[in-house]
Amino acid sequence: MTARELLKIVVVGHVDHGKSTIIGRLLYDTKSVPETAIERVKKISKEKGRPFEYAYLLDALEEEQKQGITIDTTQIKFSTPKRDYLIIDAPGHKEFLKNMVSGAANAEAALLVIDAAEGVQEQSKRHAYILSLLGIQKVYVIVNKMDMIDFSEEKFKEIKYEISSFLDKLNVYPQKYIPVSGFLGENITRKSDKMPWYKGETLLEALDLFEKDKELEDRPLRFPIQDVYKFDHRRIIAGRLESGRLKVGDEIKILPEGKVSKVKSIEFWPENNKKDEVVAGMSIGITIEDEFFNKRGEVIVHKNDNTLYVSDTFRANLFWLGKRNLVKNKTYKLKLVTQETECEIVSIDKVIDATTLETVENALEVRTNDVAEVTIKTKEKICFDEFKVNPTTGRFVLVDEYDVSGGGIISGLANLKEEATKFVKDDKEMIVHCFDEYYYSLSEGLIRKHSKYKRTFKVGDAVPIEGETYSYPESFDVIDINGKLVAKVRKGQLSDLVDIDQYIYSELPIITADGFYLKVNSIDEFKDFKNELVQLQKNDNFHLAMFANKWYDISANRSFKFTV
Repeated sequence: MTARELLKIVVVGHVDHGKSTIIGRLLYDTKSVPETAIERVKKISKEKGRPFEYAYLLDALEEEQKQGITIDTTQIKFSTPKRDYLIIDAPGHKEFLKNMVSGAANAEAALLVIDAAEGVQEQSKRHAYILSLLGIQKVYVIVNKMDMIDFSEEKFKEIKYEISSFLDKLNVYPQKYIPVSGFLGENITRKSDKMPWYKGETLLEALDLFEKDKELEDRPLRFPIQDVYKFDHRRIIAGRLESGRLKVGDEIKILPEGKVSKVKSIEFWPENNKKDEVVAGMSIGITIEDEFFNKRGEVIVHKNDNTLYVSDTFRANLFWLGKRNLVKNKTYKLKLVTQETECEIVSIDKVIDATTLETVENALEVRTNDVAEVTIKTKEKICFDEFKVNPTTGRFVLVDEYDVSGGGIISGLANLKEEATKFVKDDKEMIVHCFDEYYYSLSEGLIRKHSKYKRTFKVGDAVPIEGETYSYPESFDVIDINGKLVAKVRKGQLSDLVDIDQYIYSELPIITADGFYLKVNSIDEFKDFKNELVQLQKNDNFHLAMFANKWYDISANRSFKFTV
């Protein structure tokens, strides 16, 4: 029997915005709570003279746990026909940060809950900031208590734009904004007839649309060398396969130096354990065809894989547990998989107090239990991934003298000054303006374009599919007629970047790199478009304008906002 898929979802939001009610309602409506817990809540609600309180279900489950039932209030299970879910609900700020570091909040997706009546509060922003620290890409914003504002579409839109403007700055781009009433059950597991203006899915339907991250064996090969052993005439490279797959004959590259070789054999003890292919999680030994001097700390990848970073400077989110405060320009030891090197904290860009979630910019030190955004410089170049791409090679610890004093996750390379919005994959690069905002200046009588994002989106990154003046579907393609490239966006994430000659029309909407809808609805129409594109001369502005007037539609997914 195949194991059911499990998706971990963390729920964040202001303490009074209805997180517990929403979770309780999901559990109740999916019949994921024992009858004894429901009866206990009915009794408590009756004693207090109140209607059934779904939020009390979480407290009732805690009571169940004390009686030996394996339900944890911070990790609550429920199921749909599609898969199982683990809801991570961290009730307190300090507890949340502890969960983040201990791994309990190693979630793949998140729900950010906002109270429709109160709107976006300071704590809502702080909790949203936690999502960016965790590197979570799959996010839904749940606007709760819609019954308190008479299910107003206008108020919902105001909250949506306010929170999205804040999240933009954190590089968090929600895939959906869902208006609900947890108490009444509107849009939780059943479609609400009180909000006919909302055309999207219920919360439960939307959860099933989250795409699970790739399993470790399906990610790029990461084989950190633990040691090299000499047996008779063989030099056996030993270690644990952290991600990917490996087999005899594979061409490999050994980083950071970039030496290239081929896998000659995979060694097994005892011999009858021999396999043709090894996968992530296995501890193995290999021999290679070339007699290189290999050492502990080097990382083996496939020959044509250029996704592993090799650098001595990177940005990280760090949780500090040391007896002494973390300070700049002091030498610490950094450990990342089998790599060990000295390092310094170049800058402490932001510190978050673990208890209050208050933030301090450009701090001088990081105190015990605080979280910080830092830039780290290592004594020598090391190999790493961003945590969101590969948790194992994106996670590290810092040692202060002899004590493990901090843990961190890598958020990216440092000192990358972006001048434009780009999609990149390997050696391919597409400059895009489809996320620019358009404003009509009343004083000038002109349309002004504002480039909101100046950053590079790599495959797997979430992209901002909704802005103030544009709204794209979750899945669409972006075509660059100058660079002859097509980018594929699926479920709100950049999934591929291909040459136009390799692109197969998928019947999904196509947007130009400038953000205009392409009037193509069939394979034949796409062929006609492509044939005319081939005939276009680069500097022929007259025919380019005719071409654009024929094929582009500015009104399909764009609007203008007025400004003075």
